[in-house]
Amino acid sequence: MLDSYLSTAGVVLPFLLKGFWETLKISFVAIIAGSLLGFVIGVIRSYRIRGVHQVLGLYIHILRGTPFLVQLYIFYFVLPSSGIELLHWDSGTAAFVSLSVYTSCYVAEIVMGAIQAVPRGQTEGAMTLGLRPLQILRLVILPQAMRLIVQPMSGVYVMLIKSTAILSVVGITELTRQGEVFIITFPAKSLFIYGMIAAIYFIYCYPLLRLANWLEKRLTGGLQGASLH
Repeated sequence: MLDSYLSTAGVVLPFLLKGFWETLKISFVAIIAGSLLGFVIGVIRSYRIRGVHQVLGLYIHILRGTPFLVQLYIFYFVLPSSGIELLHWDSGTAAFVSLSVYTSCYVAEIVMGAIQAVPRGQTEGAMTLGLRPLQILRLVILPQAMRLIVQPMSGVYVMLIKSTAILSVVGITELTRQGEVFIITFPAKSLFIYGMIAAIYFIYCYPLLRLANWLEKRLTGGLQGASLH
């Protein structure tokens, strides 16, 4: 029995790792792009500029209020059929863009909430010292907001990583898709193969959550130390 499972693992694992490499590439790039886009949107929304705040809010609510699968179909099937040359994406580009945009809406809300959680007196005090708005944001607001950003951001990143399992519908041979191919070949070992897939996802996501906990403690400790001085 054990030899049978080891033999199956020896055949399946190299292909699962190949699929994991695709998952890793797409999710890593989408995390960076989605975080940058979401950070900019969150900062802009925190200033509550009339008109801009509402438009960006609509962007966020539409993305958060619709399934990611529907958004993926729009980016892969609908937009390329619009006739605009720039939107003629392949499956990899559509997956990357859709994941990045989907991630940005959650990051934007986290960033805006963290910035608004910083006491108003901090900004007013910095203004009395003659600091410009960007200096206030960089030197006063963001260092305090970061400790509120790190933990929920890790949850968003884990959600993004798990969402890559949906990308197989547009032809991306990521981790889950590779596993499904071998489940057809080894139907009696389907539970075992799914267990291997789950283990690889866990190995990828768990260190990310631990890193977020460590960063949060470091940032909180640093701010407490600074306040004592």
